[in-house]
Amino acid sequence: MISFNVPPVVGNEMDYIRHAIEQKRISGDGEFTKRCCARMEERFHAKHVLLTTSGTSALDMAAILCNFQKGDEVILPSYTFSSTANAMILGGAVPVFVDIRPDTMNIDETKIEAAITPHTKAIVAMHYAGVACEMDTIMAIAQKHGLKVIEDAAQGVMASYKGRALGTIGDLGCFSFHETKNYSMGEGGALLVNHEKDMERAEILREKGTNRSKFFRGEIDKYTWVDFGDSFLPSEINAAYLWGQLQMLDEINADRLHTHKCYSEAFAPLAEQGLIEIQHIPAECAHNAHMFYIKLRDLEQRTAFIRFMKARGITTVFHYVPLHSAPAGRKYGRFHGEDVYTTKESERLVRLPMYFRMTDEDRKTVIAAVQAFFAQTEAR
Repeated sequence: MISFNVPPVVGNEMDYIRHAIEQKRISGDGEFTKRCCARMEERFHAKHVLLTTSGTSALDMAAILCNFQKGDEVILPSYTFSSTANAMILGGAVPVFVDIRPDTMNIDETKIEAAITPHTKAIVAMHYAGVACEMDTIMAIAQKHGLKVIEDAAQGVMASYKGRALGTIGDLGCFSFHETKNYSMGEGGALLVNHEKDMERAEILREKGTNRSKFFRGEIDKYTWVDFGDSFLPSEINAAYLWGQLQMLDEINADRLHTHKCYSEAFAPLAEQGLIEIQHIPAECAHNAHMFYIKLRDLEQRTAFIRFMKARGITTVFHYVPLHSAPAGRKYGRFHGEDVYTTKESERLVRLPMYFRMTDEDRKTVIAAVQAFFAQTEAR
């Protein structure tokens, strides 16, 4: 059986977890939390990184920091995970969905400006599959209209746009370290705070509304409740697990890129014959091989493909059902413009197994099975 995903393990995680336990400090914001944040700040040239309990909680924090008021609107793609929209609703805003680009499955930057109203306060750029949105255009639109930009870079750790790490371009960036991501702490995430003016409030928000972070740094003699907050700190156990992987950022990235390259080369002939479309990576984007997807003819063929692969012991999966078509999407948000690509492209897309240390044998098995499906299809 070839799984769609295998959570990454580099081998030294238990050593660090044991060390955290021996230090008798396993609650949040200890040694390993600080190590992880410093590592990401240094590597990604991020001003401030705050480790969180999940990518979702990082998005929640970003939305709260935007100070949305009742009736405010946020523009985002419908093709994304529910957390992207949930966070905006939690922050008090109405999600306004726009269509995607079929080449990258990212928000169509040419559809954003028409969706702006006097109530619009922010744009969410969700970087699908670790491939960047067209950030120059998005940032220019935001600056023109005085809007915040939140980068949902849950899938984008180690990916970049024109040399800049995803998550560091907008006002706020959000990473995920869920077990399905390239780097994992089981459940976890990070908020990237890209403006100094937002950092003090972000720390307070993360620490249950207290200024405890200042107290621990020796900046004040006692801490107290100063603003609204919540508990967004992961435990040191989770941070210790992540720390081992953050020391192997390049090794994990190279390994996944190798699998991506093998797939790309193997399936290029199928794409040239017009039987599939393979993932497109724009020239200005350095991706992180978060996933490898192909697009089939339609929903019917995709269903047959998934069934074919499953019969051969290979798990392949589709991805998001567009949020605007979901019950909660209809209740809390609205779609601006025409859904030209979001639904149609989402019904064609299927993801292949992709994970750290995937064996050559498993890669060849997947490739052979995909090729067999289309050989069978063409023979009919």
